Amino acid sequence: MSRRVAGPSAAGLSDFTITVTTVSRFPAYSDAASLDDVHRLRSRLDPFILSLLATVVIASAFPARGSGARFFSDLSTAGICLLFFLHGARLSPRAALDGLRQWRLHLFIFTLTFVLFPLLMLPLTLLEPGLIPHELFVGLVFLSVLPSTVQSSIAFTSIARGNVAAAVCSASLSNLLGVALSPLLVSVLLGANARVSGSSMLDVAAQLLLPFVAGQLLRSRIAPALKRHPRALSAVDRGSVLIVVYTAFGEGVVAGIWHRVLWQQLVAVGVIDVVLLAVVLTVSTIGGRMLGFDRGDRIAAVFCGSKKSLASGLPLATLLFPAATVSTIVLPLMLFHQIQLFACAAISRRYARQEAPAPIQASALVAS
Repeated sequence: MSRRVAGPSAAGLSDFTITVTTVSRFPAYSDAASLDDVHRLRSRLDPFILSLLATVVIASAFPARGSGARFFSDLSTAGICLLFFLHGARLSPRAALDGLRQWRLHLFIFTLTFVLFPLLMLPLTLLEPGLIPHELFVGLVFLSVLPSTVQSSIAFTSIARGNVAAAVCSASLSNLLGVALSPLLVSVLLGANARVSGSSMLDVAAQLLLPFVAGQLLRSRIAPALKRHPRALSAVDRGSVLIVVYTAFGEGVVAGIWHRVLWQQLVAVGVIDVVLLAVVLTVSTIGGRMLGFDRGDRIAAVFCGSKKSLASGLPLATLLFPAATVSTIVLPLMLFHQIQLFACAAISRRYARQEAPAPIQASALVAS
């Protein structure tokens, strides 16, 4: 079985990094992906998740200090730029444009991602700071404004026999919109808790958007080489994110993160994440039916509208929040990431068992 990931690693935000590992057991958006693969995803932690946990442990035990901290900070910035450059080089514009005709579906998905999620955060103001500390509350709000994942949204849509073309377009555009929209929503919802300014927006553009555009411009020259070496590309993706995690948590440990967060508070955040995901999955399912979408479109809405991108959130958090608080702020996102993978694996398995028309050939839609 091929493990090659072809196609849209897409749209500017680095969700592709994380999800490319989590769905690497699925044959690159192939509709022939077996249910056994889905079961394996459900039944054990993904190796990349284990790598993330190991990185957090290492950063907690051996945080970088002084000149070492500055080195890892610079290395983290370089890794983020490389990450988004490669995402731009891998995205097939034609694949994304193929789905643009279904604007009602995309509007519904974007409403779930950038409107419903933030609105669901409003009741949390009653829980803060009594149940959860302020920085975890900020992290939950930050989670709510992030764009959707790309790789896993497309892969799960394909496994469930949904509209893959629409998933490619929606997830890709979500990430492009997130470059500008997520910082703006952070500014509106969190105000002084984030450092959203003209300078920080320029940093976002310089580290995320410009490398992505450069990758798109050079795509015709380097895409064939990237296609021939998917494992090396995946290693660069994962390595870049792990460096960001190590740098962020190392700074947090130096600032005393584990003295500020109790395990009971982490459990509370996990419960909130589960409830948040359950509500959005329910609304996306019922809303898709009420709007008259066919089965394939409803599946795309469920998987694209309910996800949040860890790899998009990590770079944005380092740019929008003080370094000493980043490690705490991204904890809700890291928990949500694992929860959404397990939940969507189960849902895609259920969809795949149902009788449905033959699935759309995803490989033809996302070929680079």
